[in-house]
Amino acid sequence: MAETDWHIEGEYFETCNCAILCPCLYTNLAATPTEGDCKVAMVFDIARGHFGALALDGLKFVHVTRTPHAMGEGDWTVGVIVDEAADDAQCEAIVKIAKGEAGGPMALVAPFVGTFAGVERRAIRIEKDGLTRTVAVPERLEQGVAAYPSARDPQVPIVVDNTAHPANDRLALARVTHSRIHAFGIDWDNEGSLRNGHIAPFDWRAD
Repeated sequence: MAETDWHIEGEYFETCNCAILCPCLYTNLAATPTEGDCKVAMVFDIARGHFGALALDGLKFVHVTRTPHAMGEGDWTVGVIVDEAADDAQCEAIVKIAKGEAGGPMALVAPFVGTFAGVERRAIRIEKDGLTRTVAVPERLEQGVAAYPSARDPQVPIVVDNTAHPANDRLALARVTHSRIHAFGIDWDNEGSLRNGHIAPFDWRAD
């Protein structure tokens, strides 16, 4: 059980350097990534949240990861970028959640992490338009995704369900429109190559 009662909810999106569909999803982290390693940035936009009595409403963070081989083999390198609008206490709370130290979904990810590369506090600007999402973090991250629209309703994305993803079991399928990651020694530049993305709501709480 987590020592502090907490809850955050909002929306996440990500890009990774695997081809669509990311093989981690349907092999439960057993597949070798498309390019041999995995580089992924998961962006979390907290609409409402608290850590104990501390409010986390409106804050953002980015979980940046590189795995040198199949994700299930571990040895991940992870860093966390926290919204510069967060004060020291809010930053500490978000990092505890992002690292899995406070319980919740990321506690299941924590055993795979070999190197925690640190924390940075920077401006995080997110834009949303229909089925597209973009984020800009100066000097560290620029990425965008566009969800694939359903033929039944083009305002609703196609989804994959019952995954083991920490953000949500149900993920919208998306393509990367652009992704440039330069953070924590993790570097990836992609423009035009068809790569995997996801969008989903998240609703996390202490165990």
